[in-house]
Amino acid sequence: MRPHSFPQPLDRAALGVCFVAVVFTLLLLWGGDRTQAQVRDFTWQNRDVGADDRAFILAFNRLMDWASVAEHLKIEPPLEGKASWSGRRFAYTLTQPIPYGQTFKVSLEDAVSVPQGKPIKPFQGQFRSRDRVLVYLGSGVEEGRLILYNLTLQQKTFLSPPNLRVFDFQPYPAGDRILFSAGERGEQMGFDPQLYTVTTGLYFNAPETPRRQPRPVGEIALILDNSEYQNLRFQLANDGSKIVVQRVNRLQPADSSLWLLDENFQPRRLNQAAAGDFRIAPDNQHLIIAQGQGLAIVPLEPGNGKSDFDFLPQYGMVLDFSRDGRQVAAVKFNPNFSRSLYVVDIFGEHRELLTINGSIIAGQFDPKGEFLYAILTRIEGEGEGNYREVPYLALFDLKTKELFKLKDFDPQQELYLSLAPDGRTLAVDYVEGREIPDEVDNSDLYSETAPLNPSPSALAELPTDPQVSPPPPPQLPPQQHQIWLFPLELNQDKIVVGMPEPLAPGLQARWLP
Repeated sequence: MRPHSFPQPLDRAALGVCFVAVVFTLLLLWGGDRTQAQVRDFTWQNRDVGADDRAFILAFNRLMDWASVAEHLKIEPPLEGKASWSGRRFAYTLTQPIPYGQTFKVSLEDAVSVPQGKPIKPFQGQFRSRDRVLVYLGSGVEEGRLILYNLTLQQKTFLSPPNLRVFDFQPYPAGDRILFSAGERGEQMGFDPQLYTVTTGLYFNAPETPRRQPRPVGEIALILDNSEYQNLRFQLANDGSKIVVQRVNRLQPADSSLWLLDENFQPRRLNQAAAGDFRIAPDNQHLIIAQGQGLAIVPLEPGNGKSDFDFLPQYGMVLDFSRDGRQVAAVKFNPNFSRSLYVVDIFGEHRELLTINGSIIAGQFDPKGEFLYAILTRIEGEGEGNYREVPYLALFDLKTKELFKLKDFDPQQELYLSLAPDGRTLAVDYVEGREIPDEVDNSDLYSETAPLNPSPSALAELPTDPQVSPPPPPQLPPQQHQIWLFPLELNQDKIVVGMPEPLAPGLQARWLP
């Protein structure tokens, strides 16, 4: 019998599918893809953007005329940036840190696709920057309380309970928690803190991170007690992954060492003594310890290898690291008892900014690493009994090495400065028991210049108007710390410092990242 020559049902179905596919392909080749170009994804949509977020990406469903995209992209309020693209993705990179506390709208219309040249489907998106938030220790009647002040919402929140006296604190990088040391009020032991964390009630949904709701504010957790060891200084890593604590054995007071706490807060002894200050390096893998007249670089783990900052032992103190971790502001203690301020990069370039007979108390880079704010002192008077150090706030332009004096303070004050993550506000706290300036006219501040190693008379003073007689300035209670905010504006690569405004009684103010 001859085999059947007609196709089986399965074969007929397969042939039909192939025929339809061929026809569909021919139609596409003849008519082209008529789908309208549109934005498929916006990486910052409804996200909380911080200073470390530098670029957003628009993903399209087809190739675009990228010049038309760059031309028609609108951001309100405007943000300076540069455009780039690859494949079907368009990137916009900010050239200045995003200002905090604002909502931004992104729109794109009239951009065209290629090769058809047809206009895109109109796109609307939005995102917001993180809130402007300060955390500080209370002063006066609020002494020892840990306080959060949200300047964007104008809300003040107590984070620590009244029974705890907070000594020091450091925010976690996400802004959702604060690490702090505190002791019970009224204890006879004096300074004998334990380590805690407390929730801020904030959680910023950063780009490319899982969305979640913030935990309630004020949830306190004890992470390191003081039953066997007294806890002294501590440092939190930049990424929040580890904590280093200086501890002293209660039974053997000579037994002092550094301890490492991991993300689960499990303490492990490092067998590394630290008589002076210490801090965790930007790589989160090394420890910088002050030892005598120099600094030691110690790996936190045996296999961490070489540090980018092996040049630091020739310096005596670290003030700050730039945000990108490529620069460090350091102090050298000279044999003639003067002090020199340097900025050193990881490539080994050492730049001396000034040498003074006074003290170099603190310093902080601006977000782009182009300016350095510092608290310095100058010597006034001669002979025993007349000698005093007068502190002042200064600004260094690192490109020109110029120094600009911003404000004088009363002698022998405790001072602390903290620059906002967007670089637009400087918080300074100090004891001001005499007068608070009602007004400072510093519109011409940056027209003044000063030599590299200025004398007190050569420093540029903030101009004032002698023709106006201001009302008597208000008085602060004696020895009460006050936080002042200096608004800053970057204008043609120069920083213009605005009129300082009082915020609240407090000290050690720090901005949330």
